[in-house]
Amino acid sequence: MNATFAADGIGSVALPPASEAGPAPKRVVVAYGFWIFLLSDIVMFSALFAGYAVLRHATAGGPTGAELFNQSNVAIETICLLTSSFTCGLMALAINARSRLGTFVGALFTFVLGAAFLMLEIREFADMIAHGAGPQRSAFLSAFFALVGCHGLHVTAGLIWLAVMMAQVNSKGFSAPVERRLQCFSLFWHALDIIWVGLFTVVYLMGVTQ
Repeated sequence: MNATFAADGIGSVALPPASEAGPAPKRVVVAYGFWIFLLSDIVMFSALFAGYAVLRHATAGGPTGAELFNQSNVAIETICLLTSSFTCGLMALAINARSRLGTFVGALFTFVLGAAFLMLEIREFADMIAHGAGPQRSAFLSAFFALVGCHGLHVTAGLIWLAVMMAQVNSKGFSAPVERRLQCFSLFWHALDIIWVGLFTVVYLMGVTQ
């Protein structure tokens, strides 16, 4: 039976049942699928966090986090990444306003800050390896490089994605597919920031206090 609802108290309008309404709009399907991807990514990071929590004391007589971590460097990394989340939000507002200039400026700042974060992280890894604290040194360092390195790979993928999206905005404008992809990128980038806050707390802050 078709559902009905009153329209201004004058009459009723028939609505088709859900089984006859047809497929969901592509925007809804894409958003749903991307949330599934983000949730699966969070599950993966949860497993890496759990592995690190179990192995953080397994230093095998090697250096500990308190001896290795440079809090000033990590603080700068955190500022860069969190600020990039703010500029990504400004980019999203510019996209809603259909402002190409605002979109490109927001994307540029997001890219530069994300690249700065990545370079600082790579330098941190290189310094640790140069001092004999590579992932093969202990189970603690293996877990550390796996967790932090996985986040760094996600940031790298995000930067490539952002560069591709700006090329598409330049060539196709704010078409519906481009706008959907930009919205997905924004969700992805903010999710990376949330993961980094947890990583910063569990790995760096707790590692130094111990």
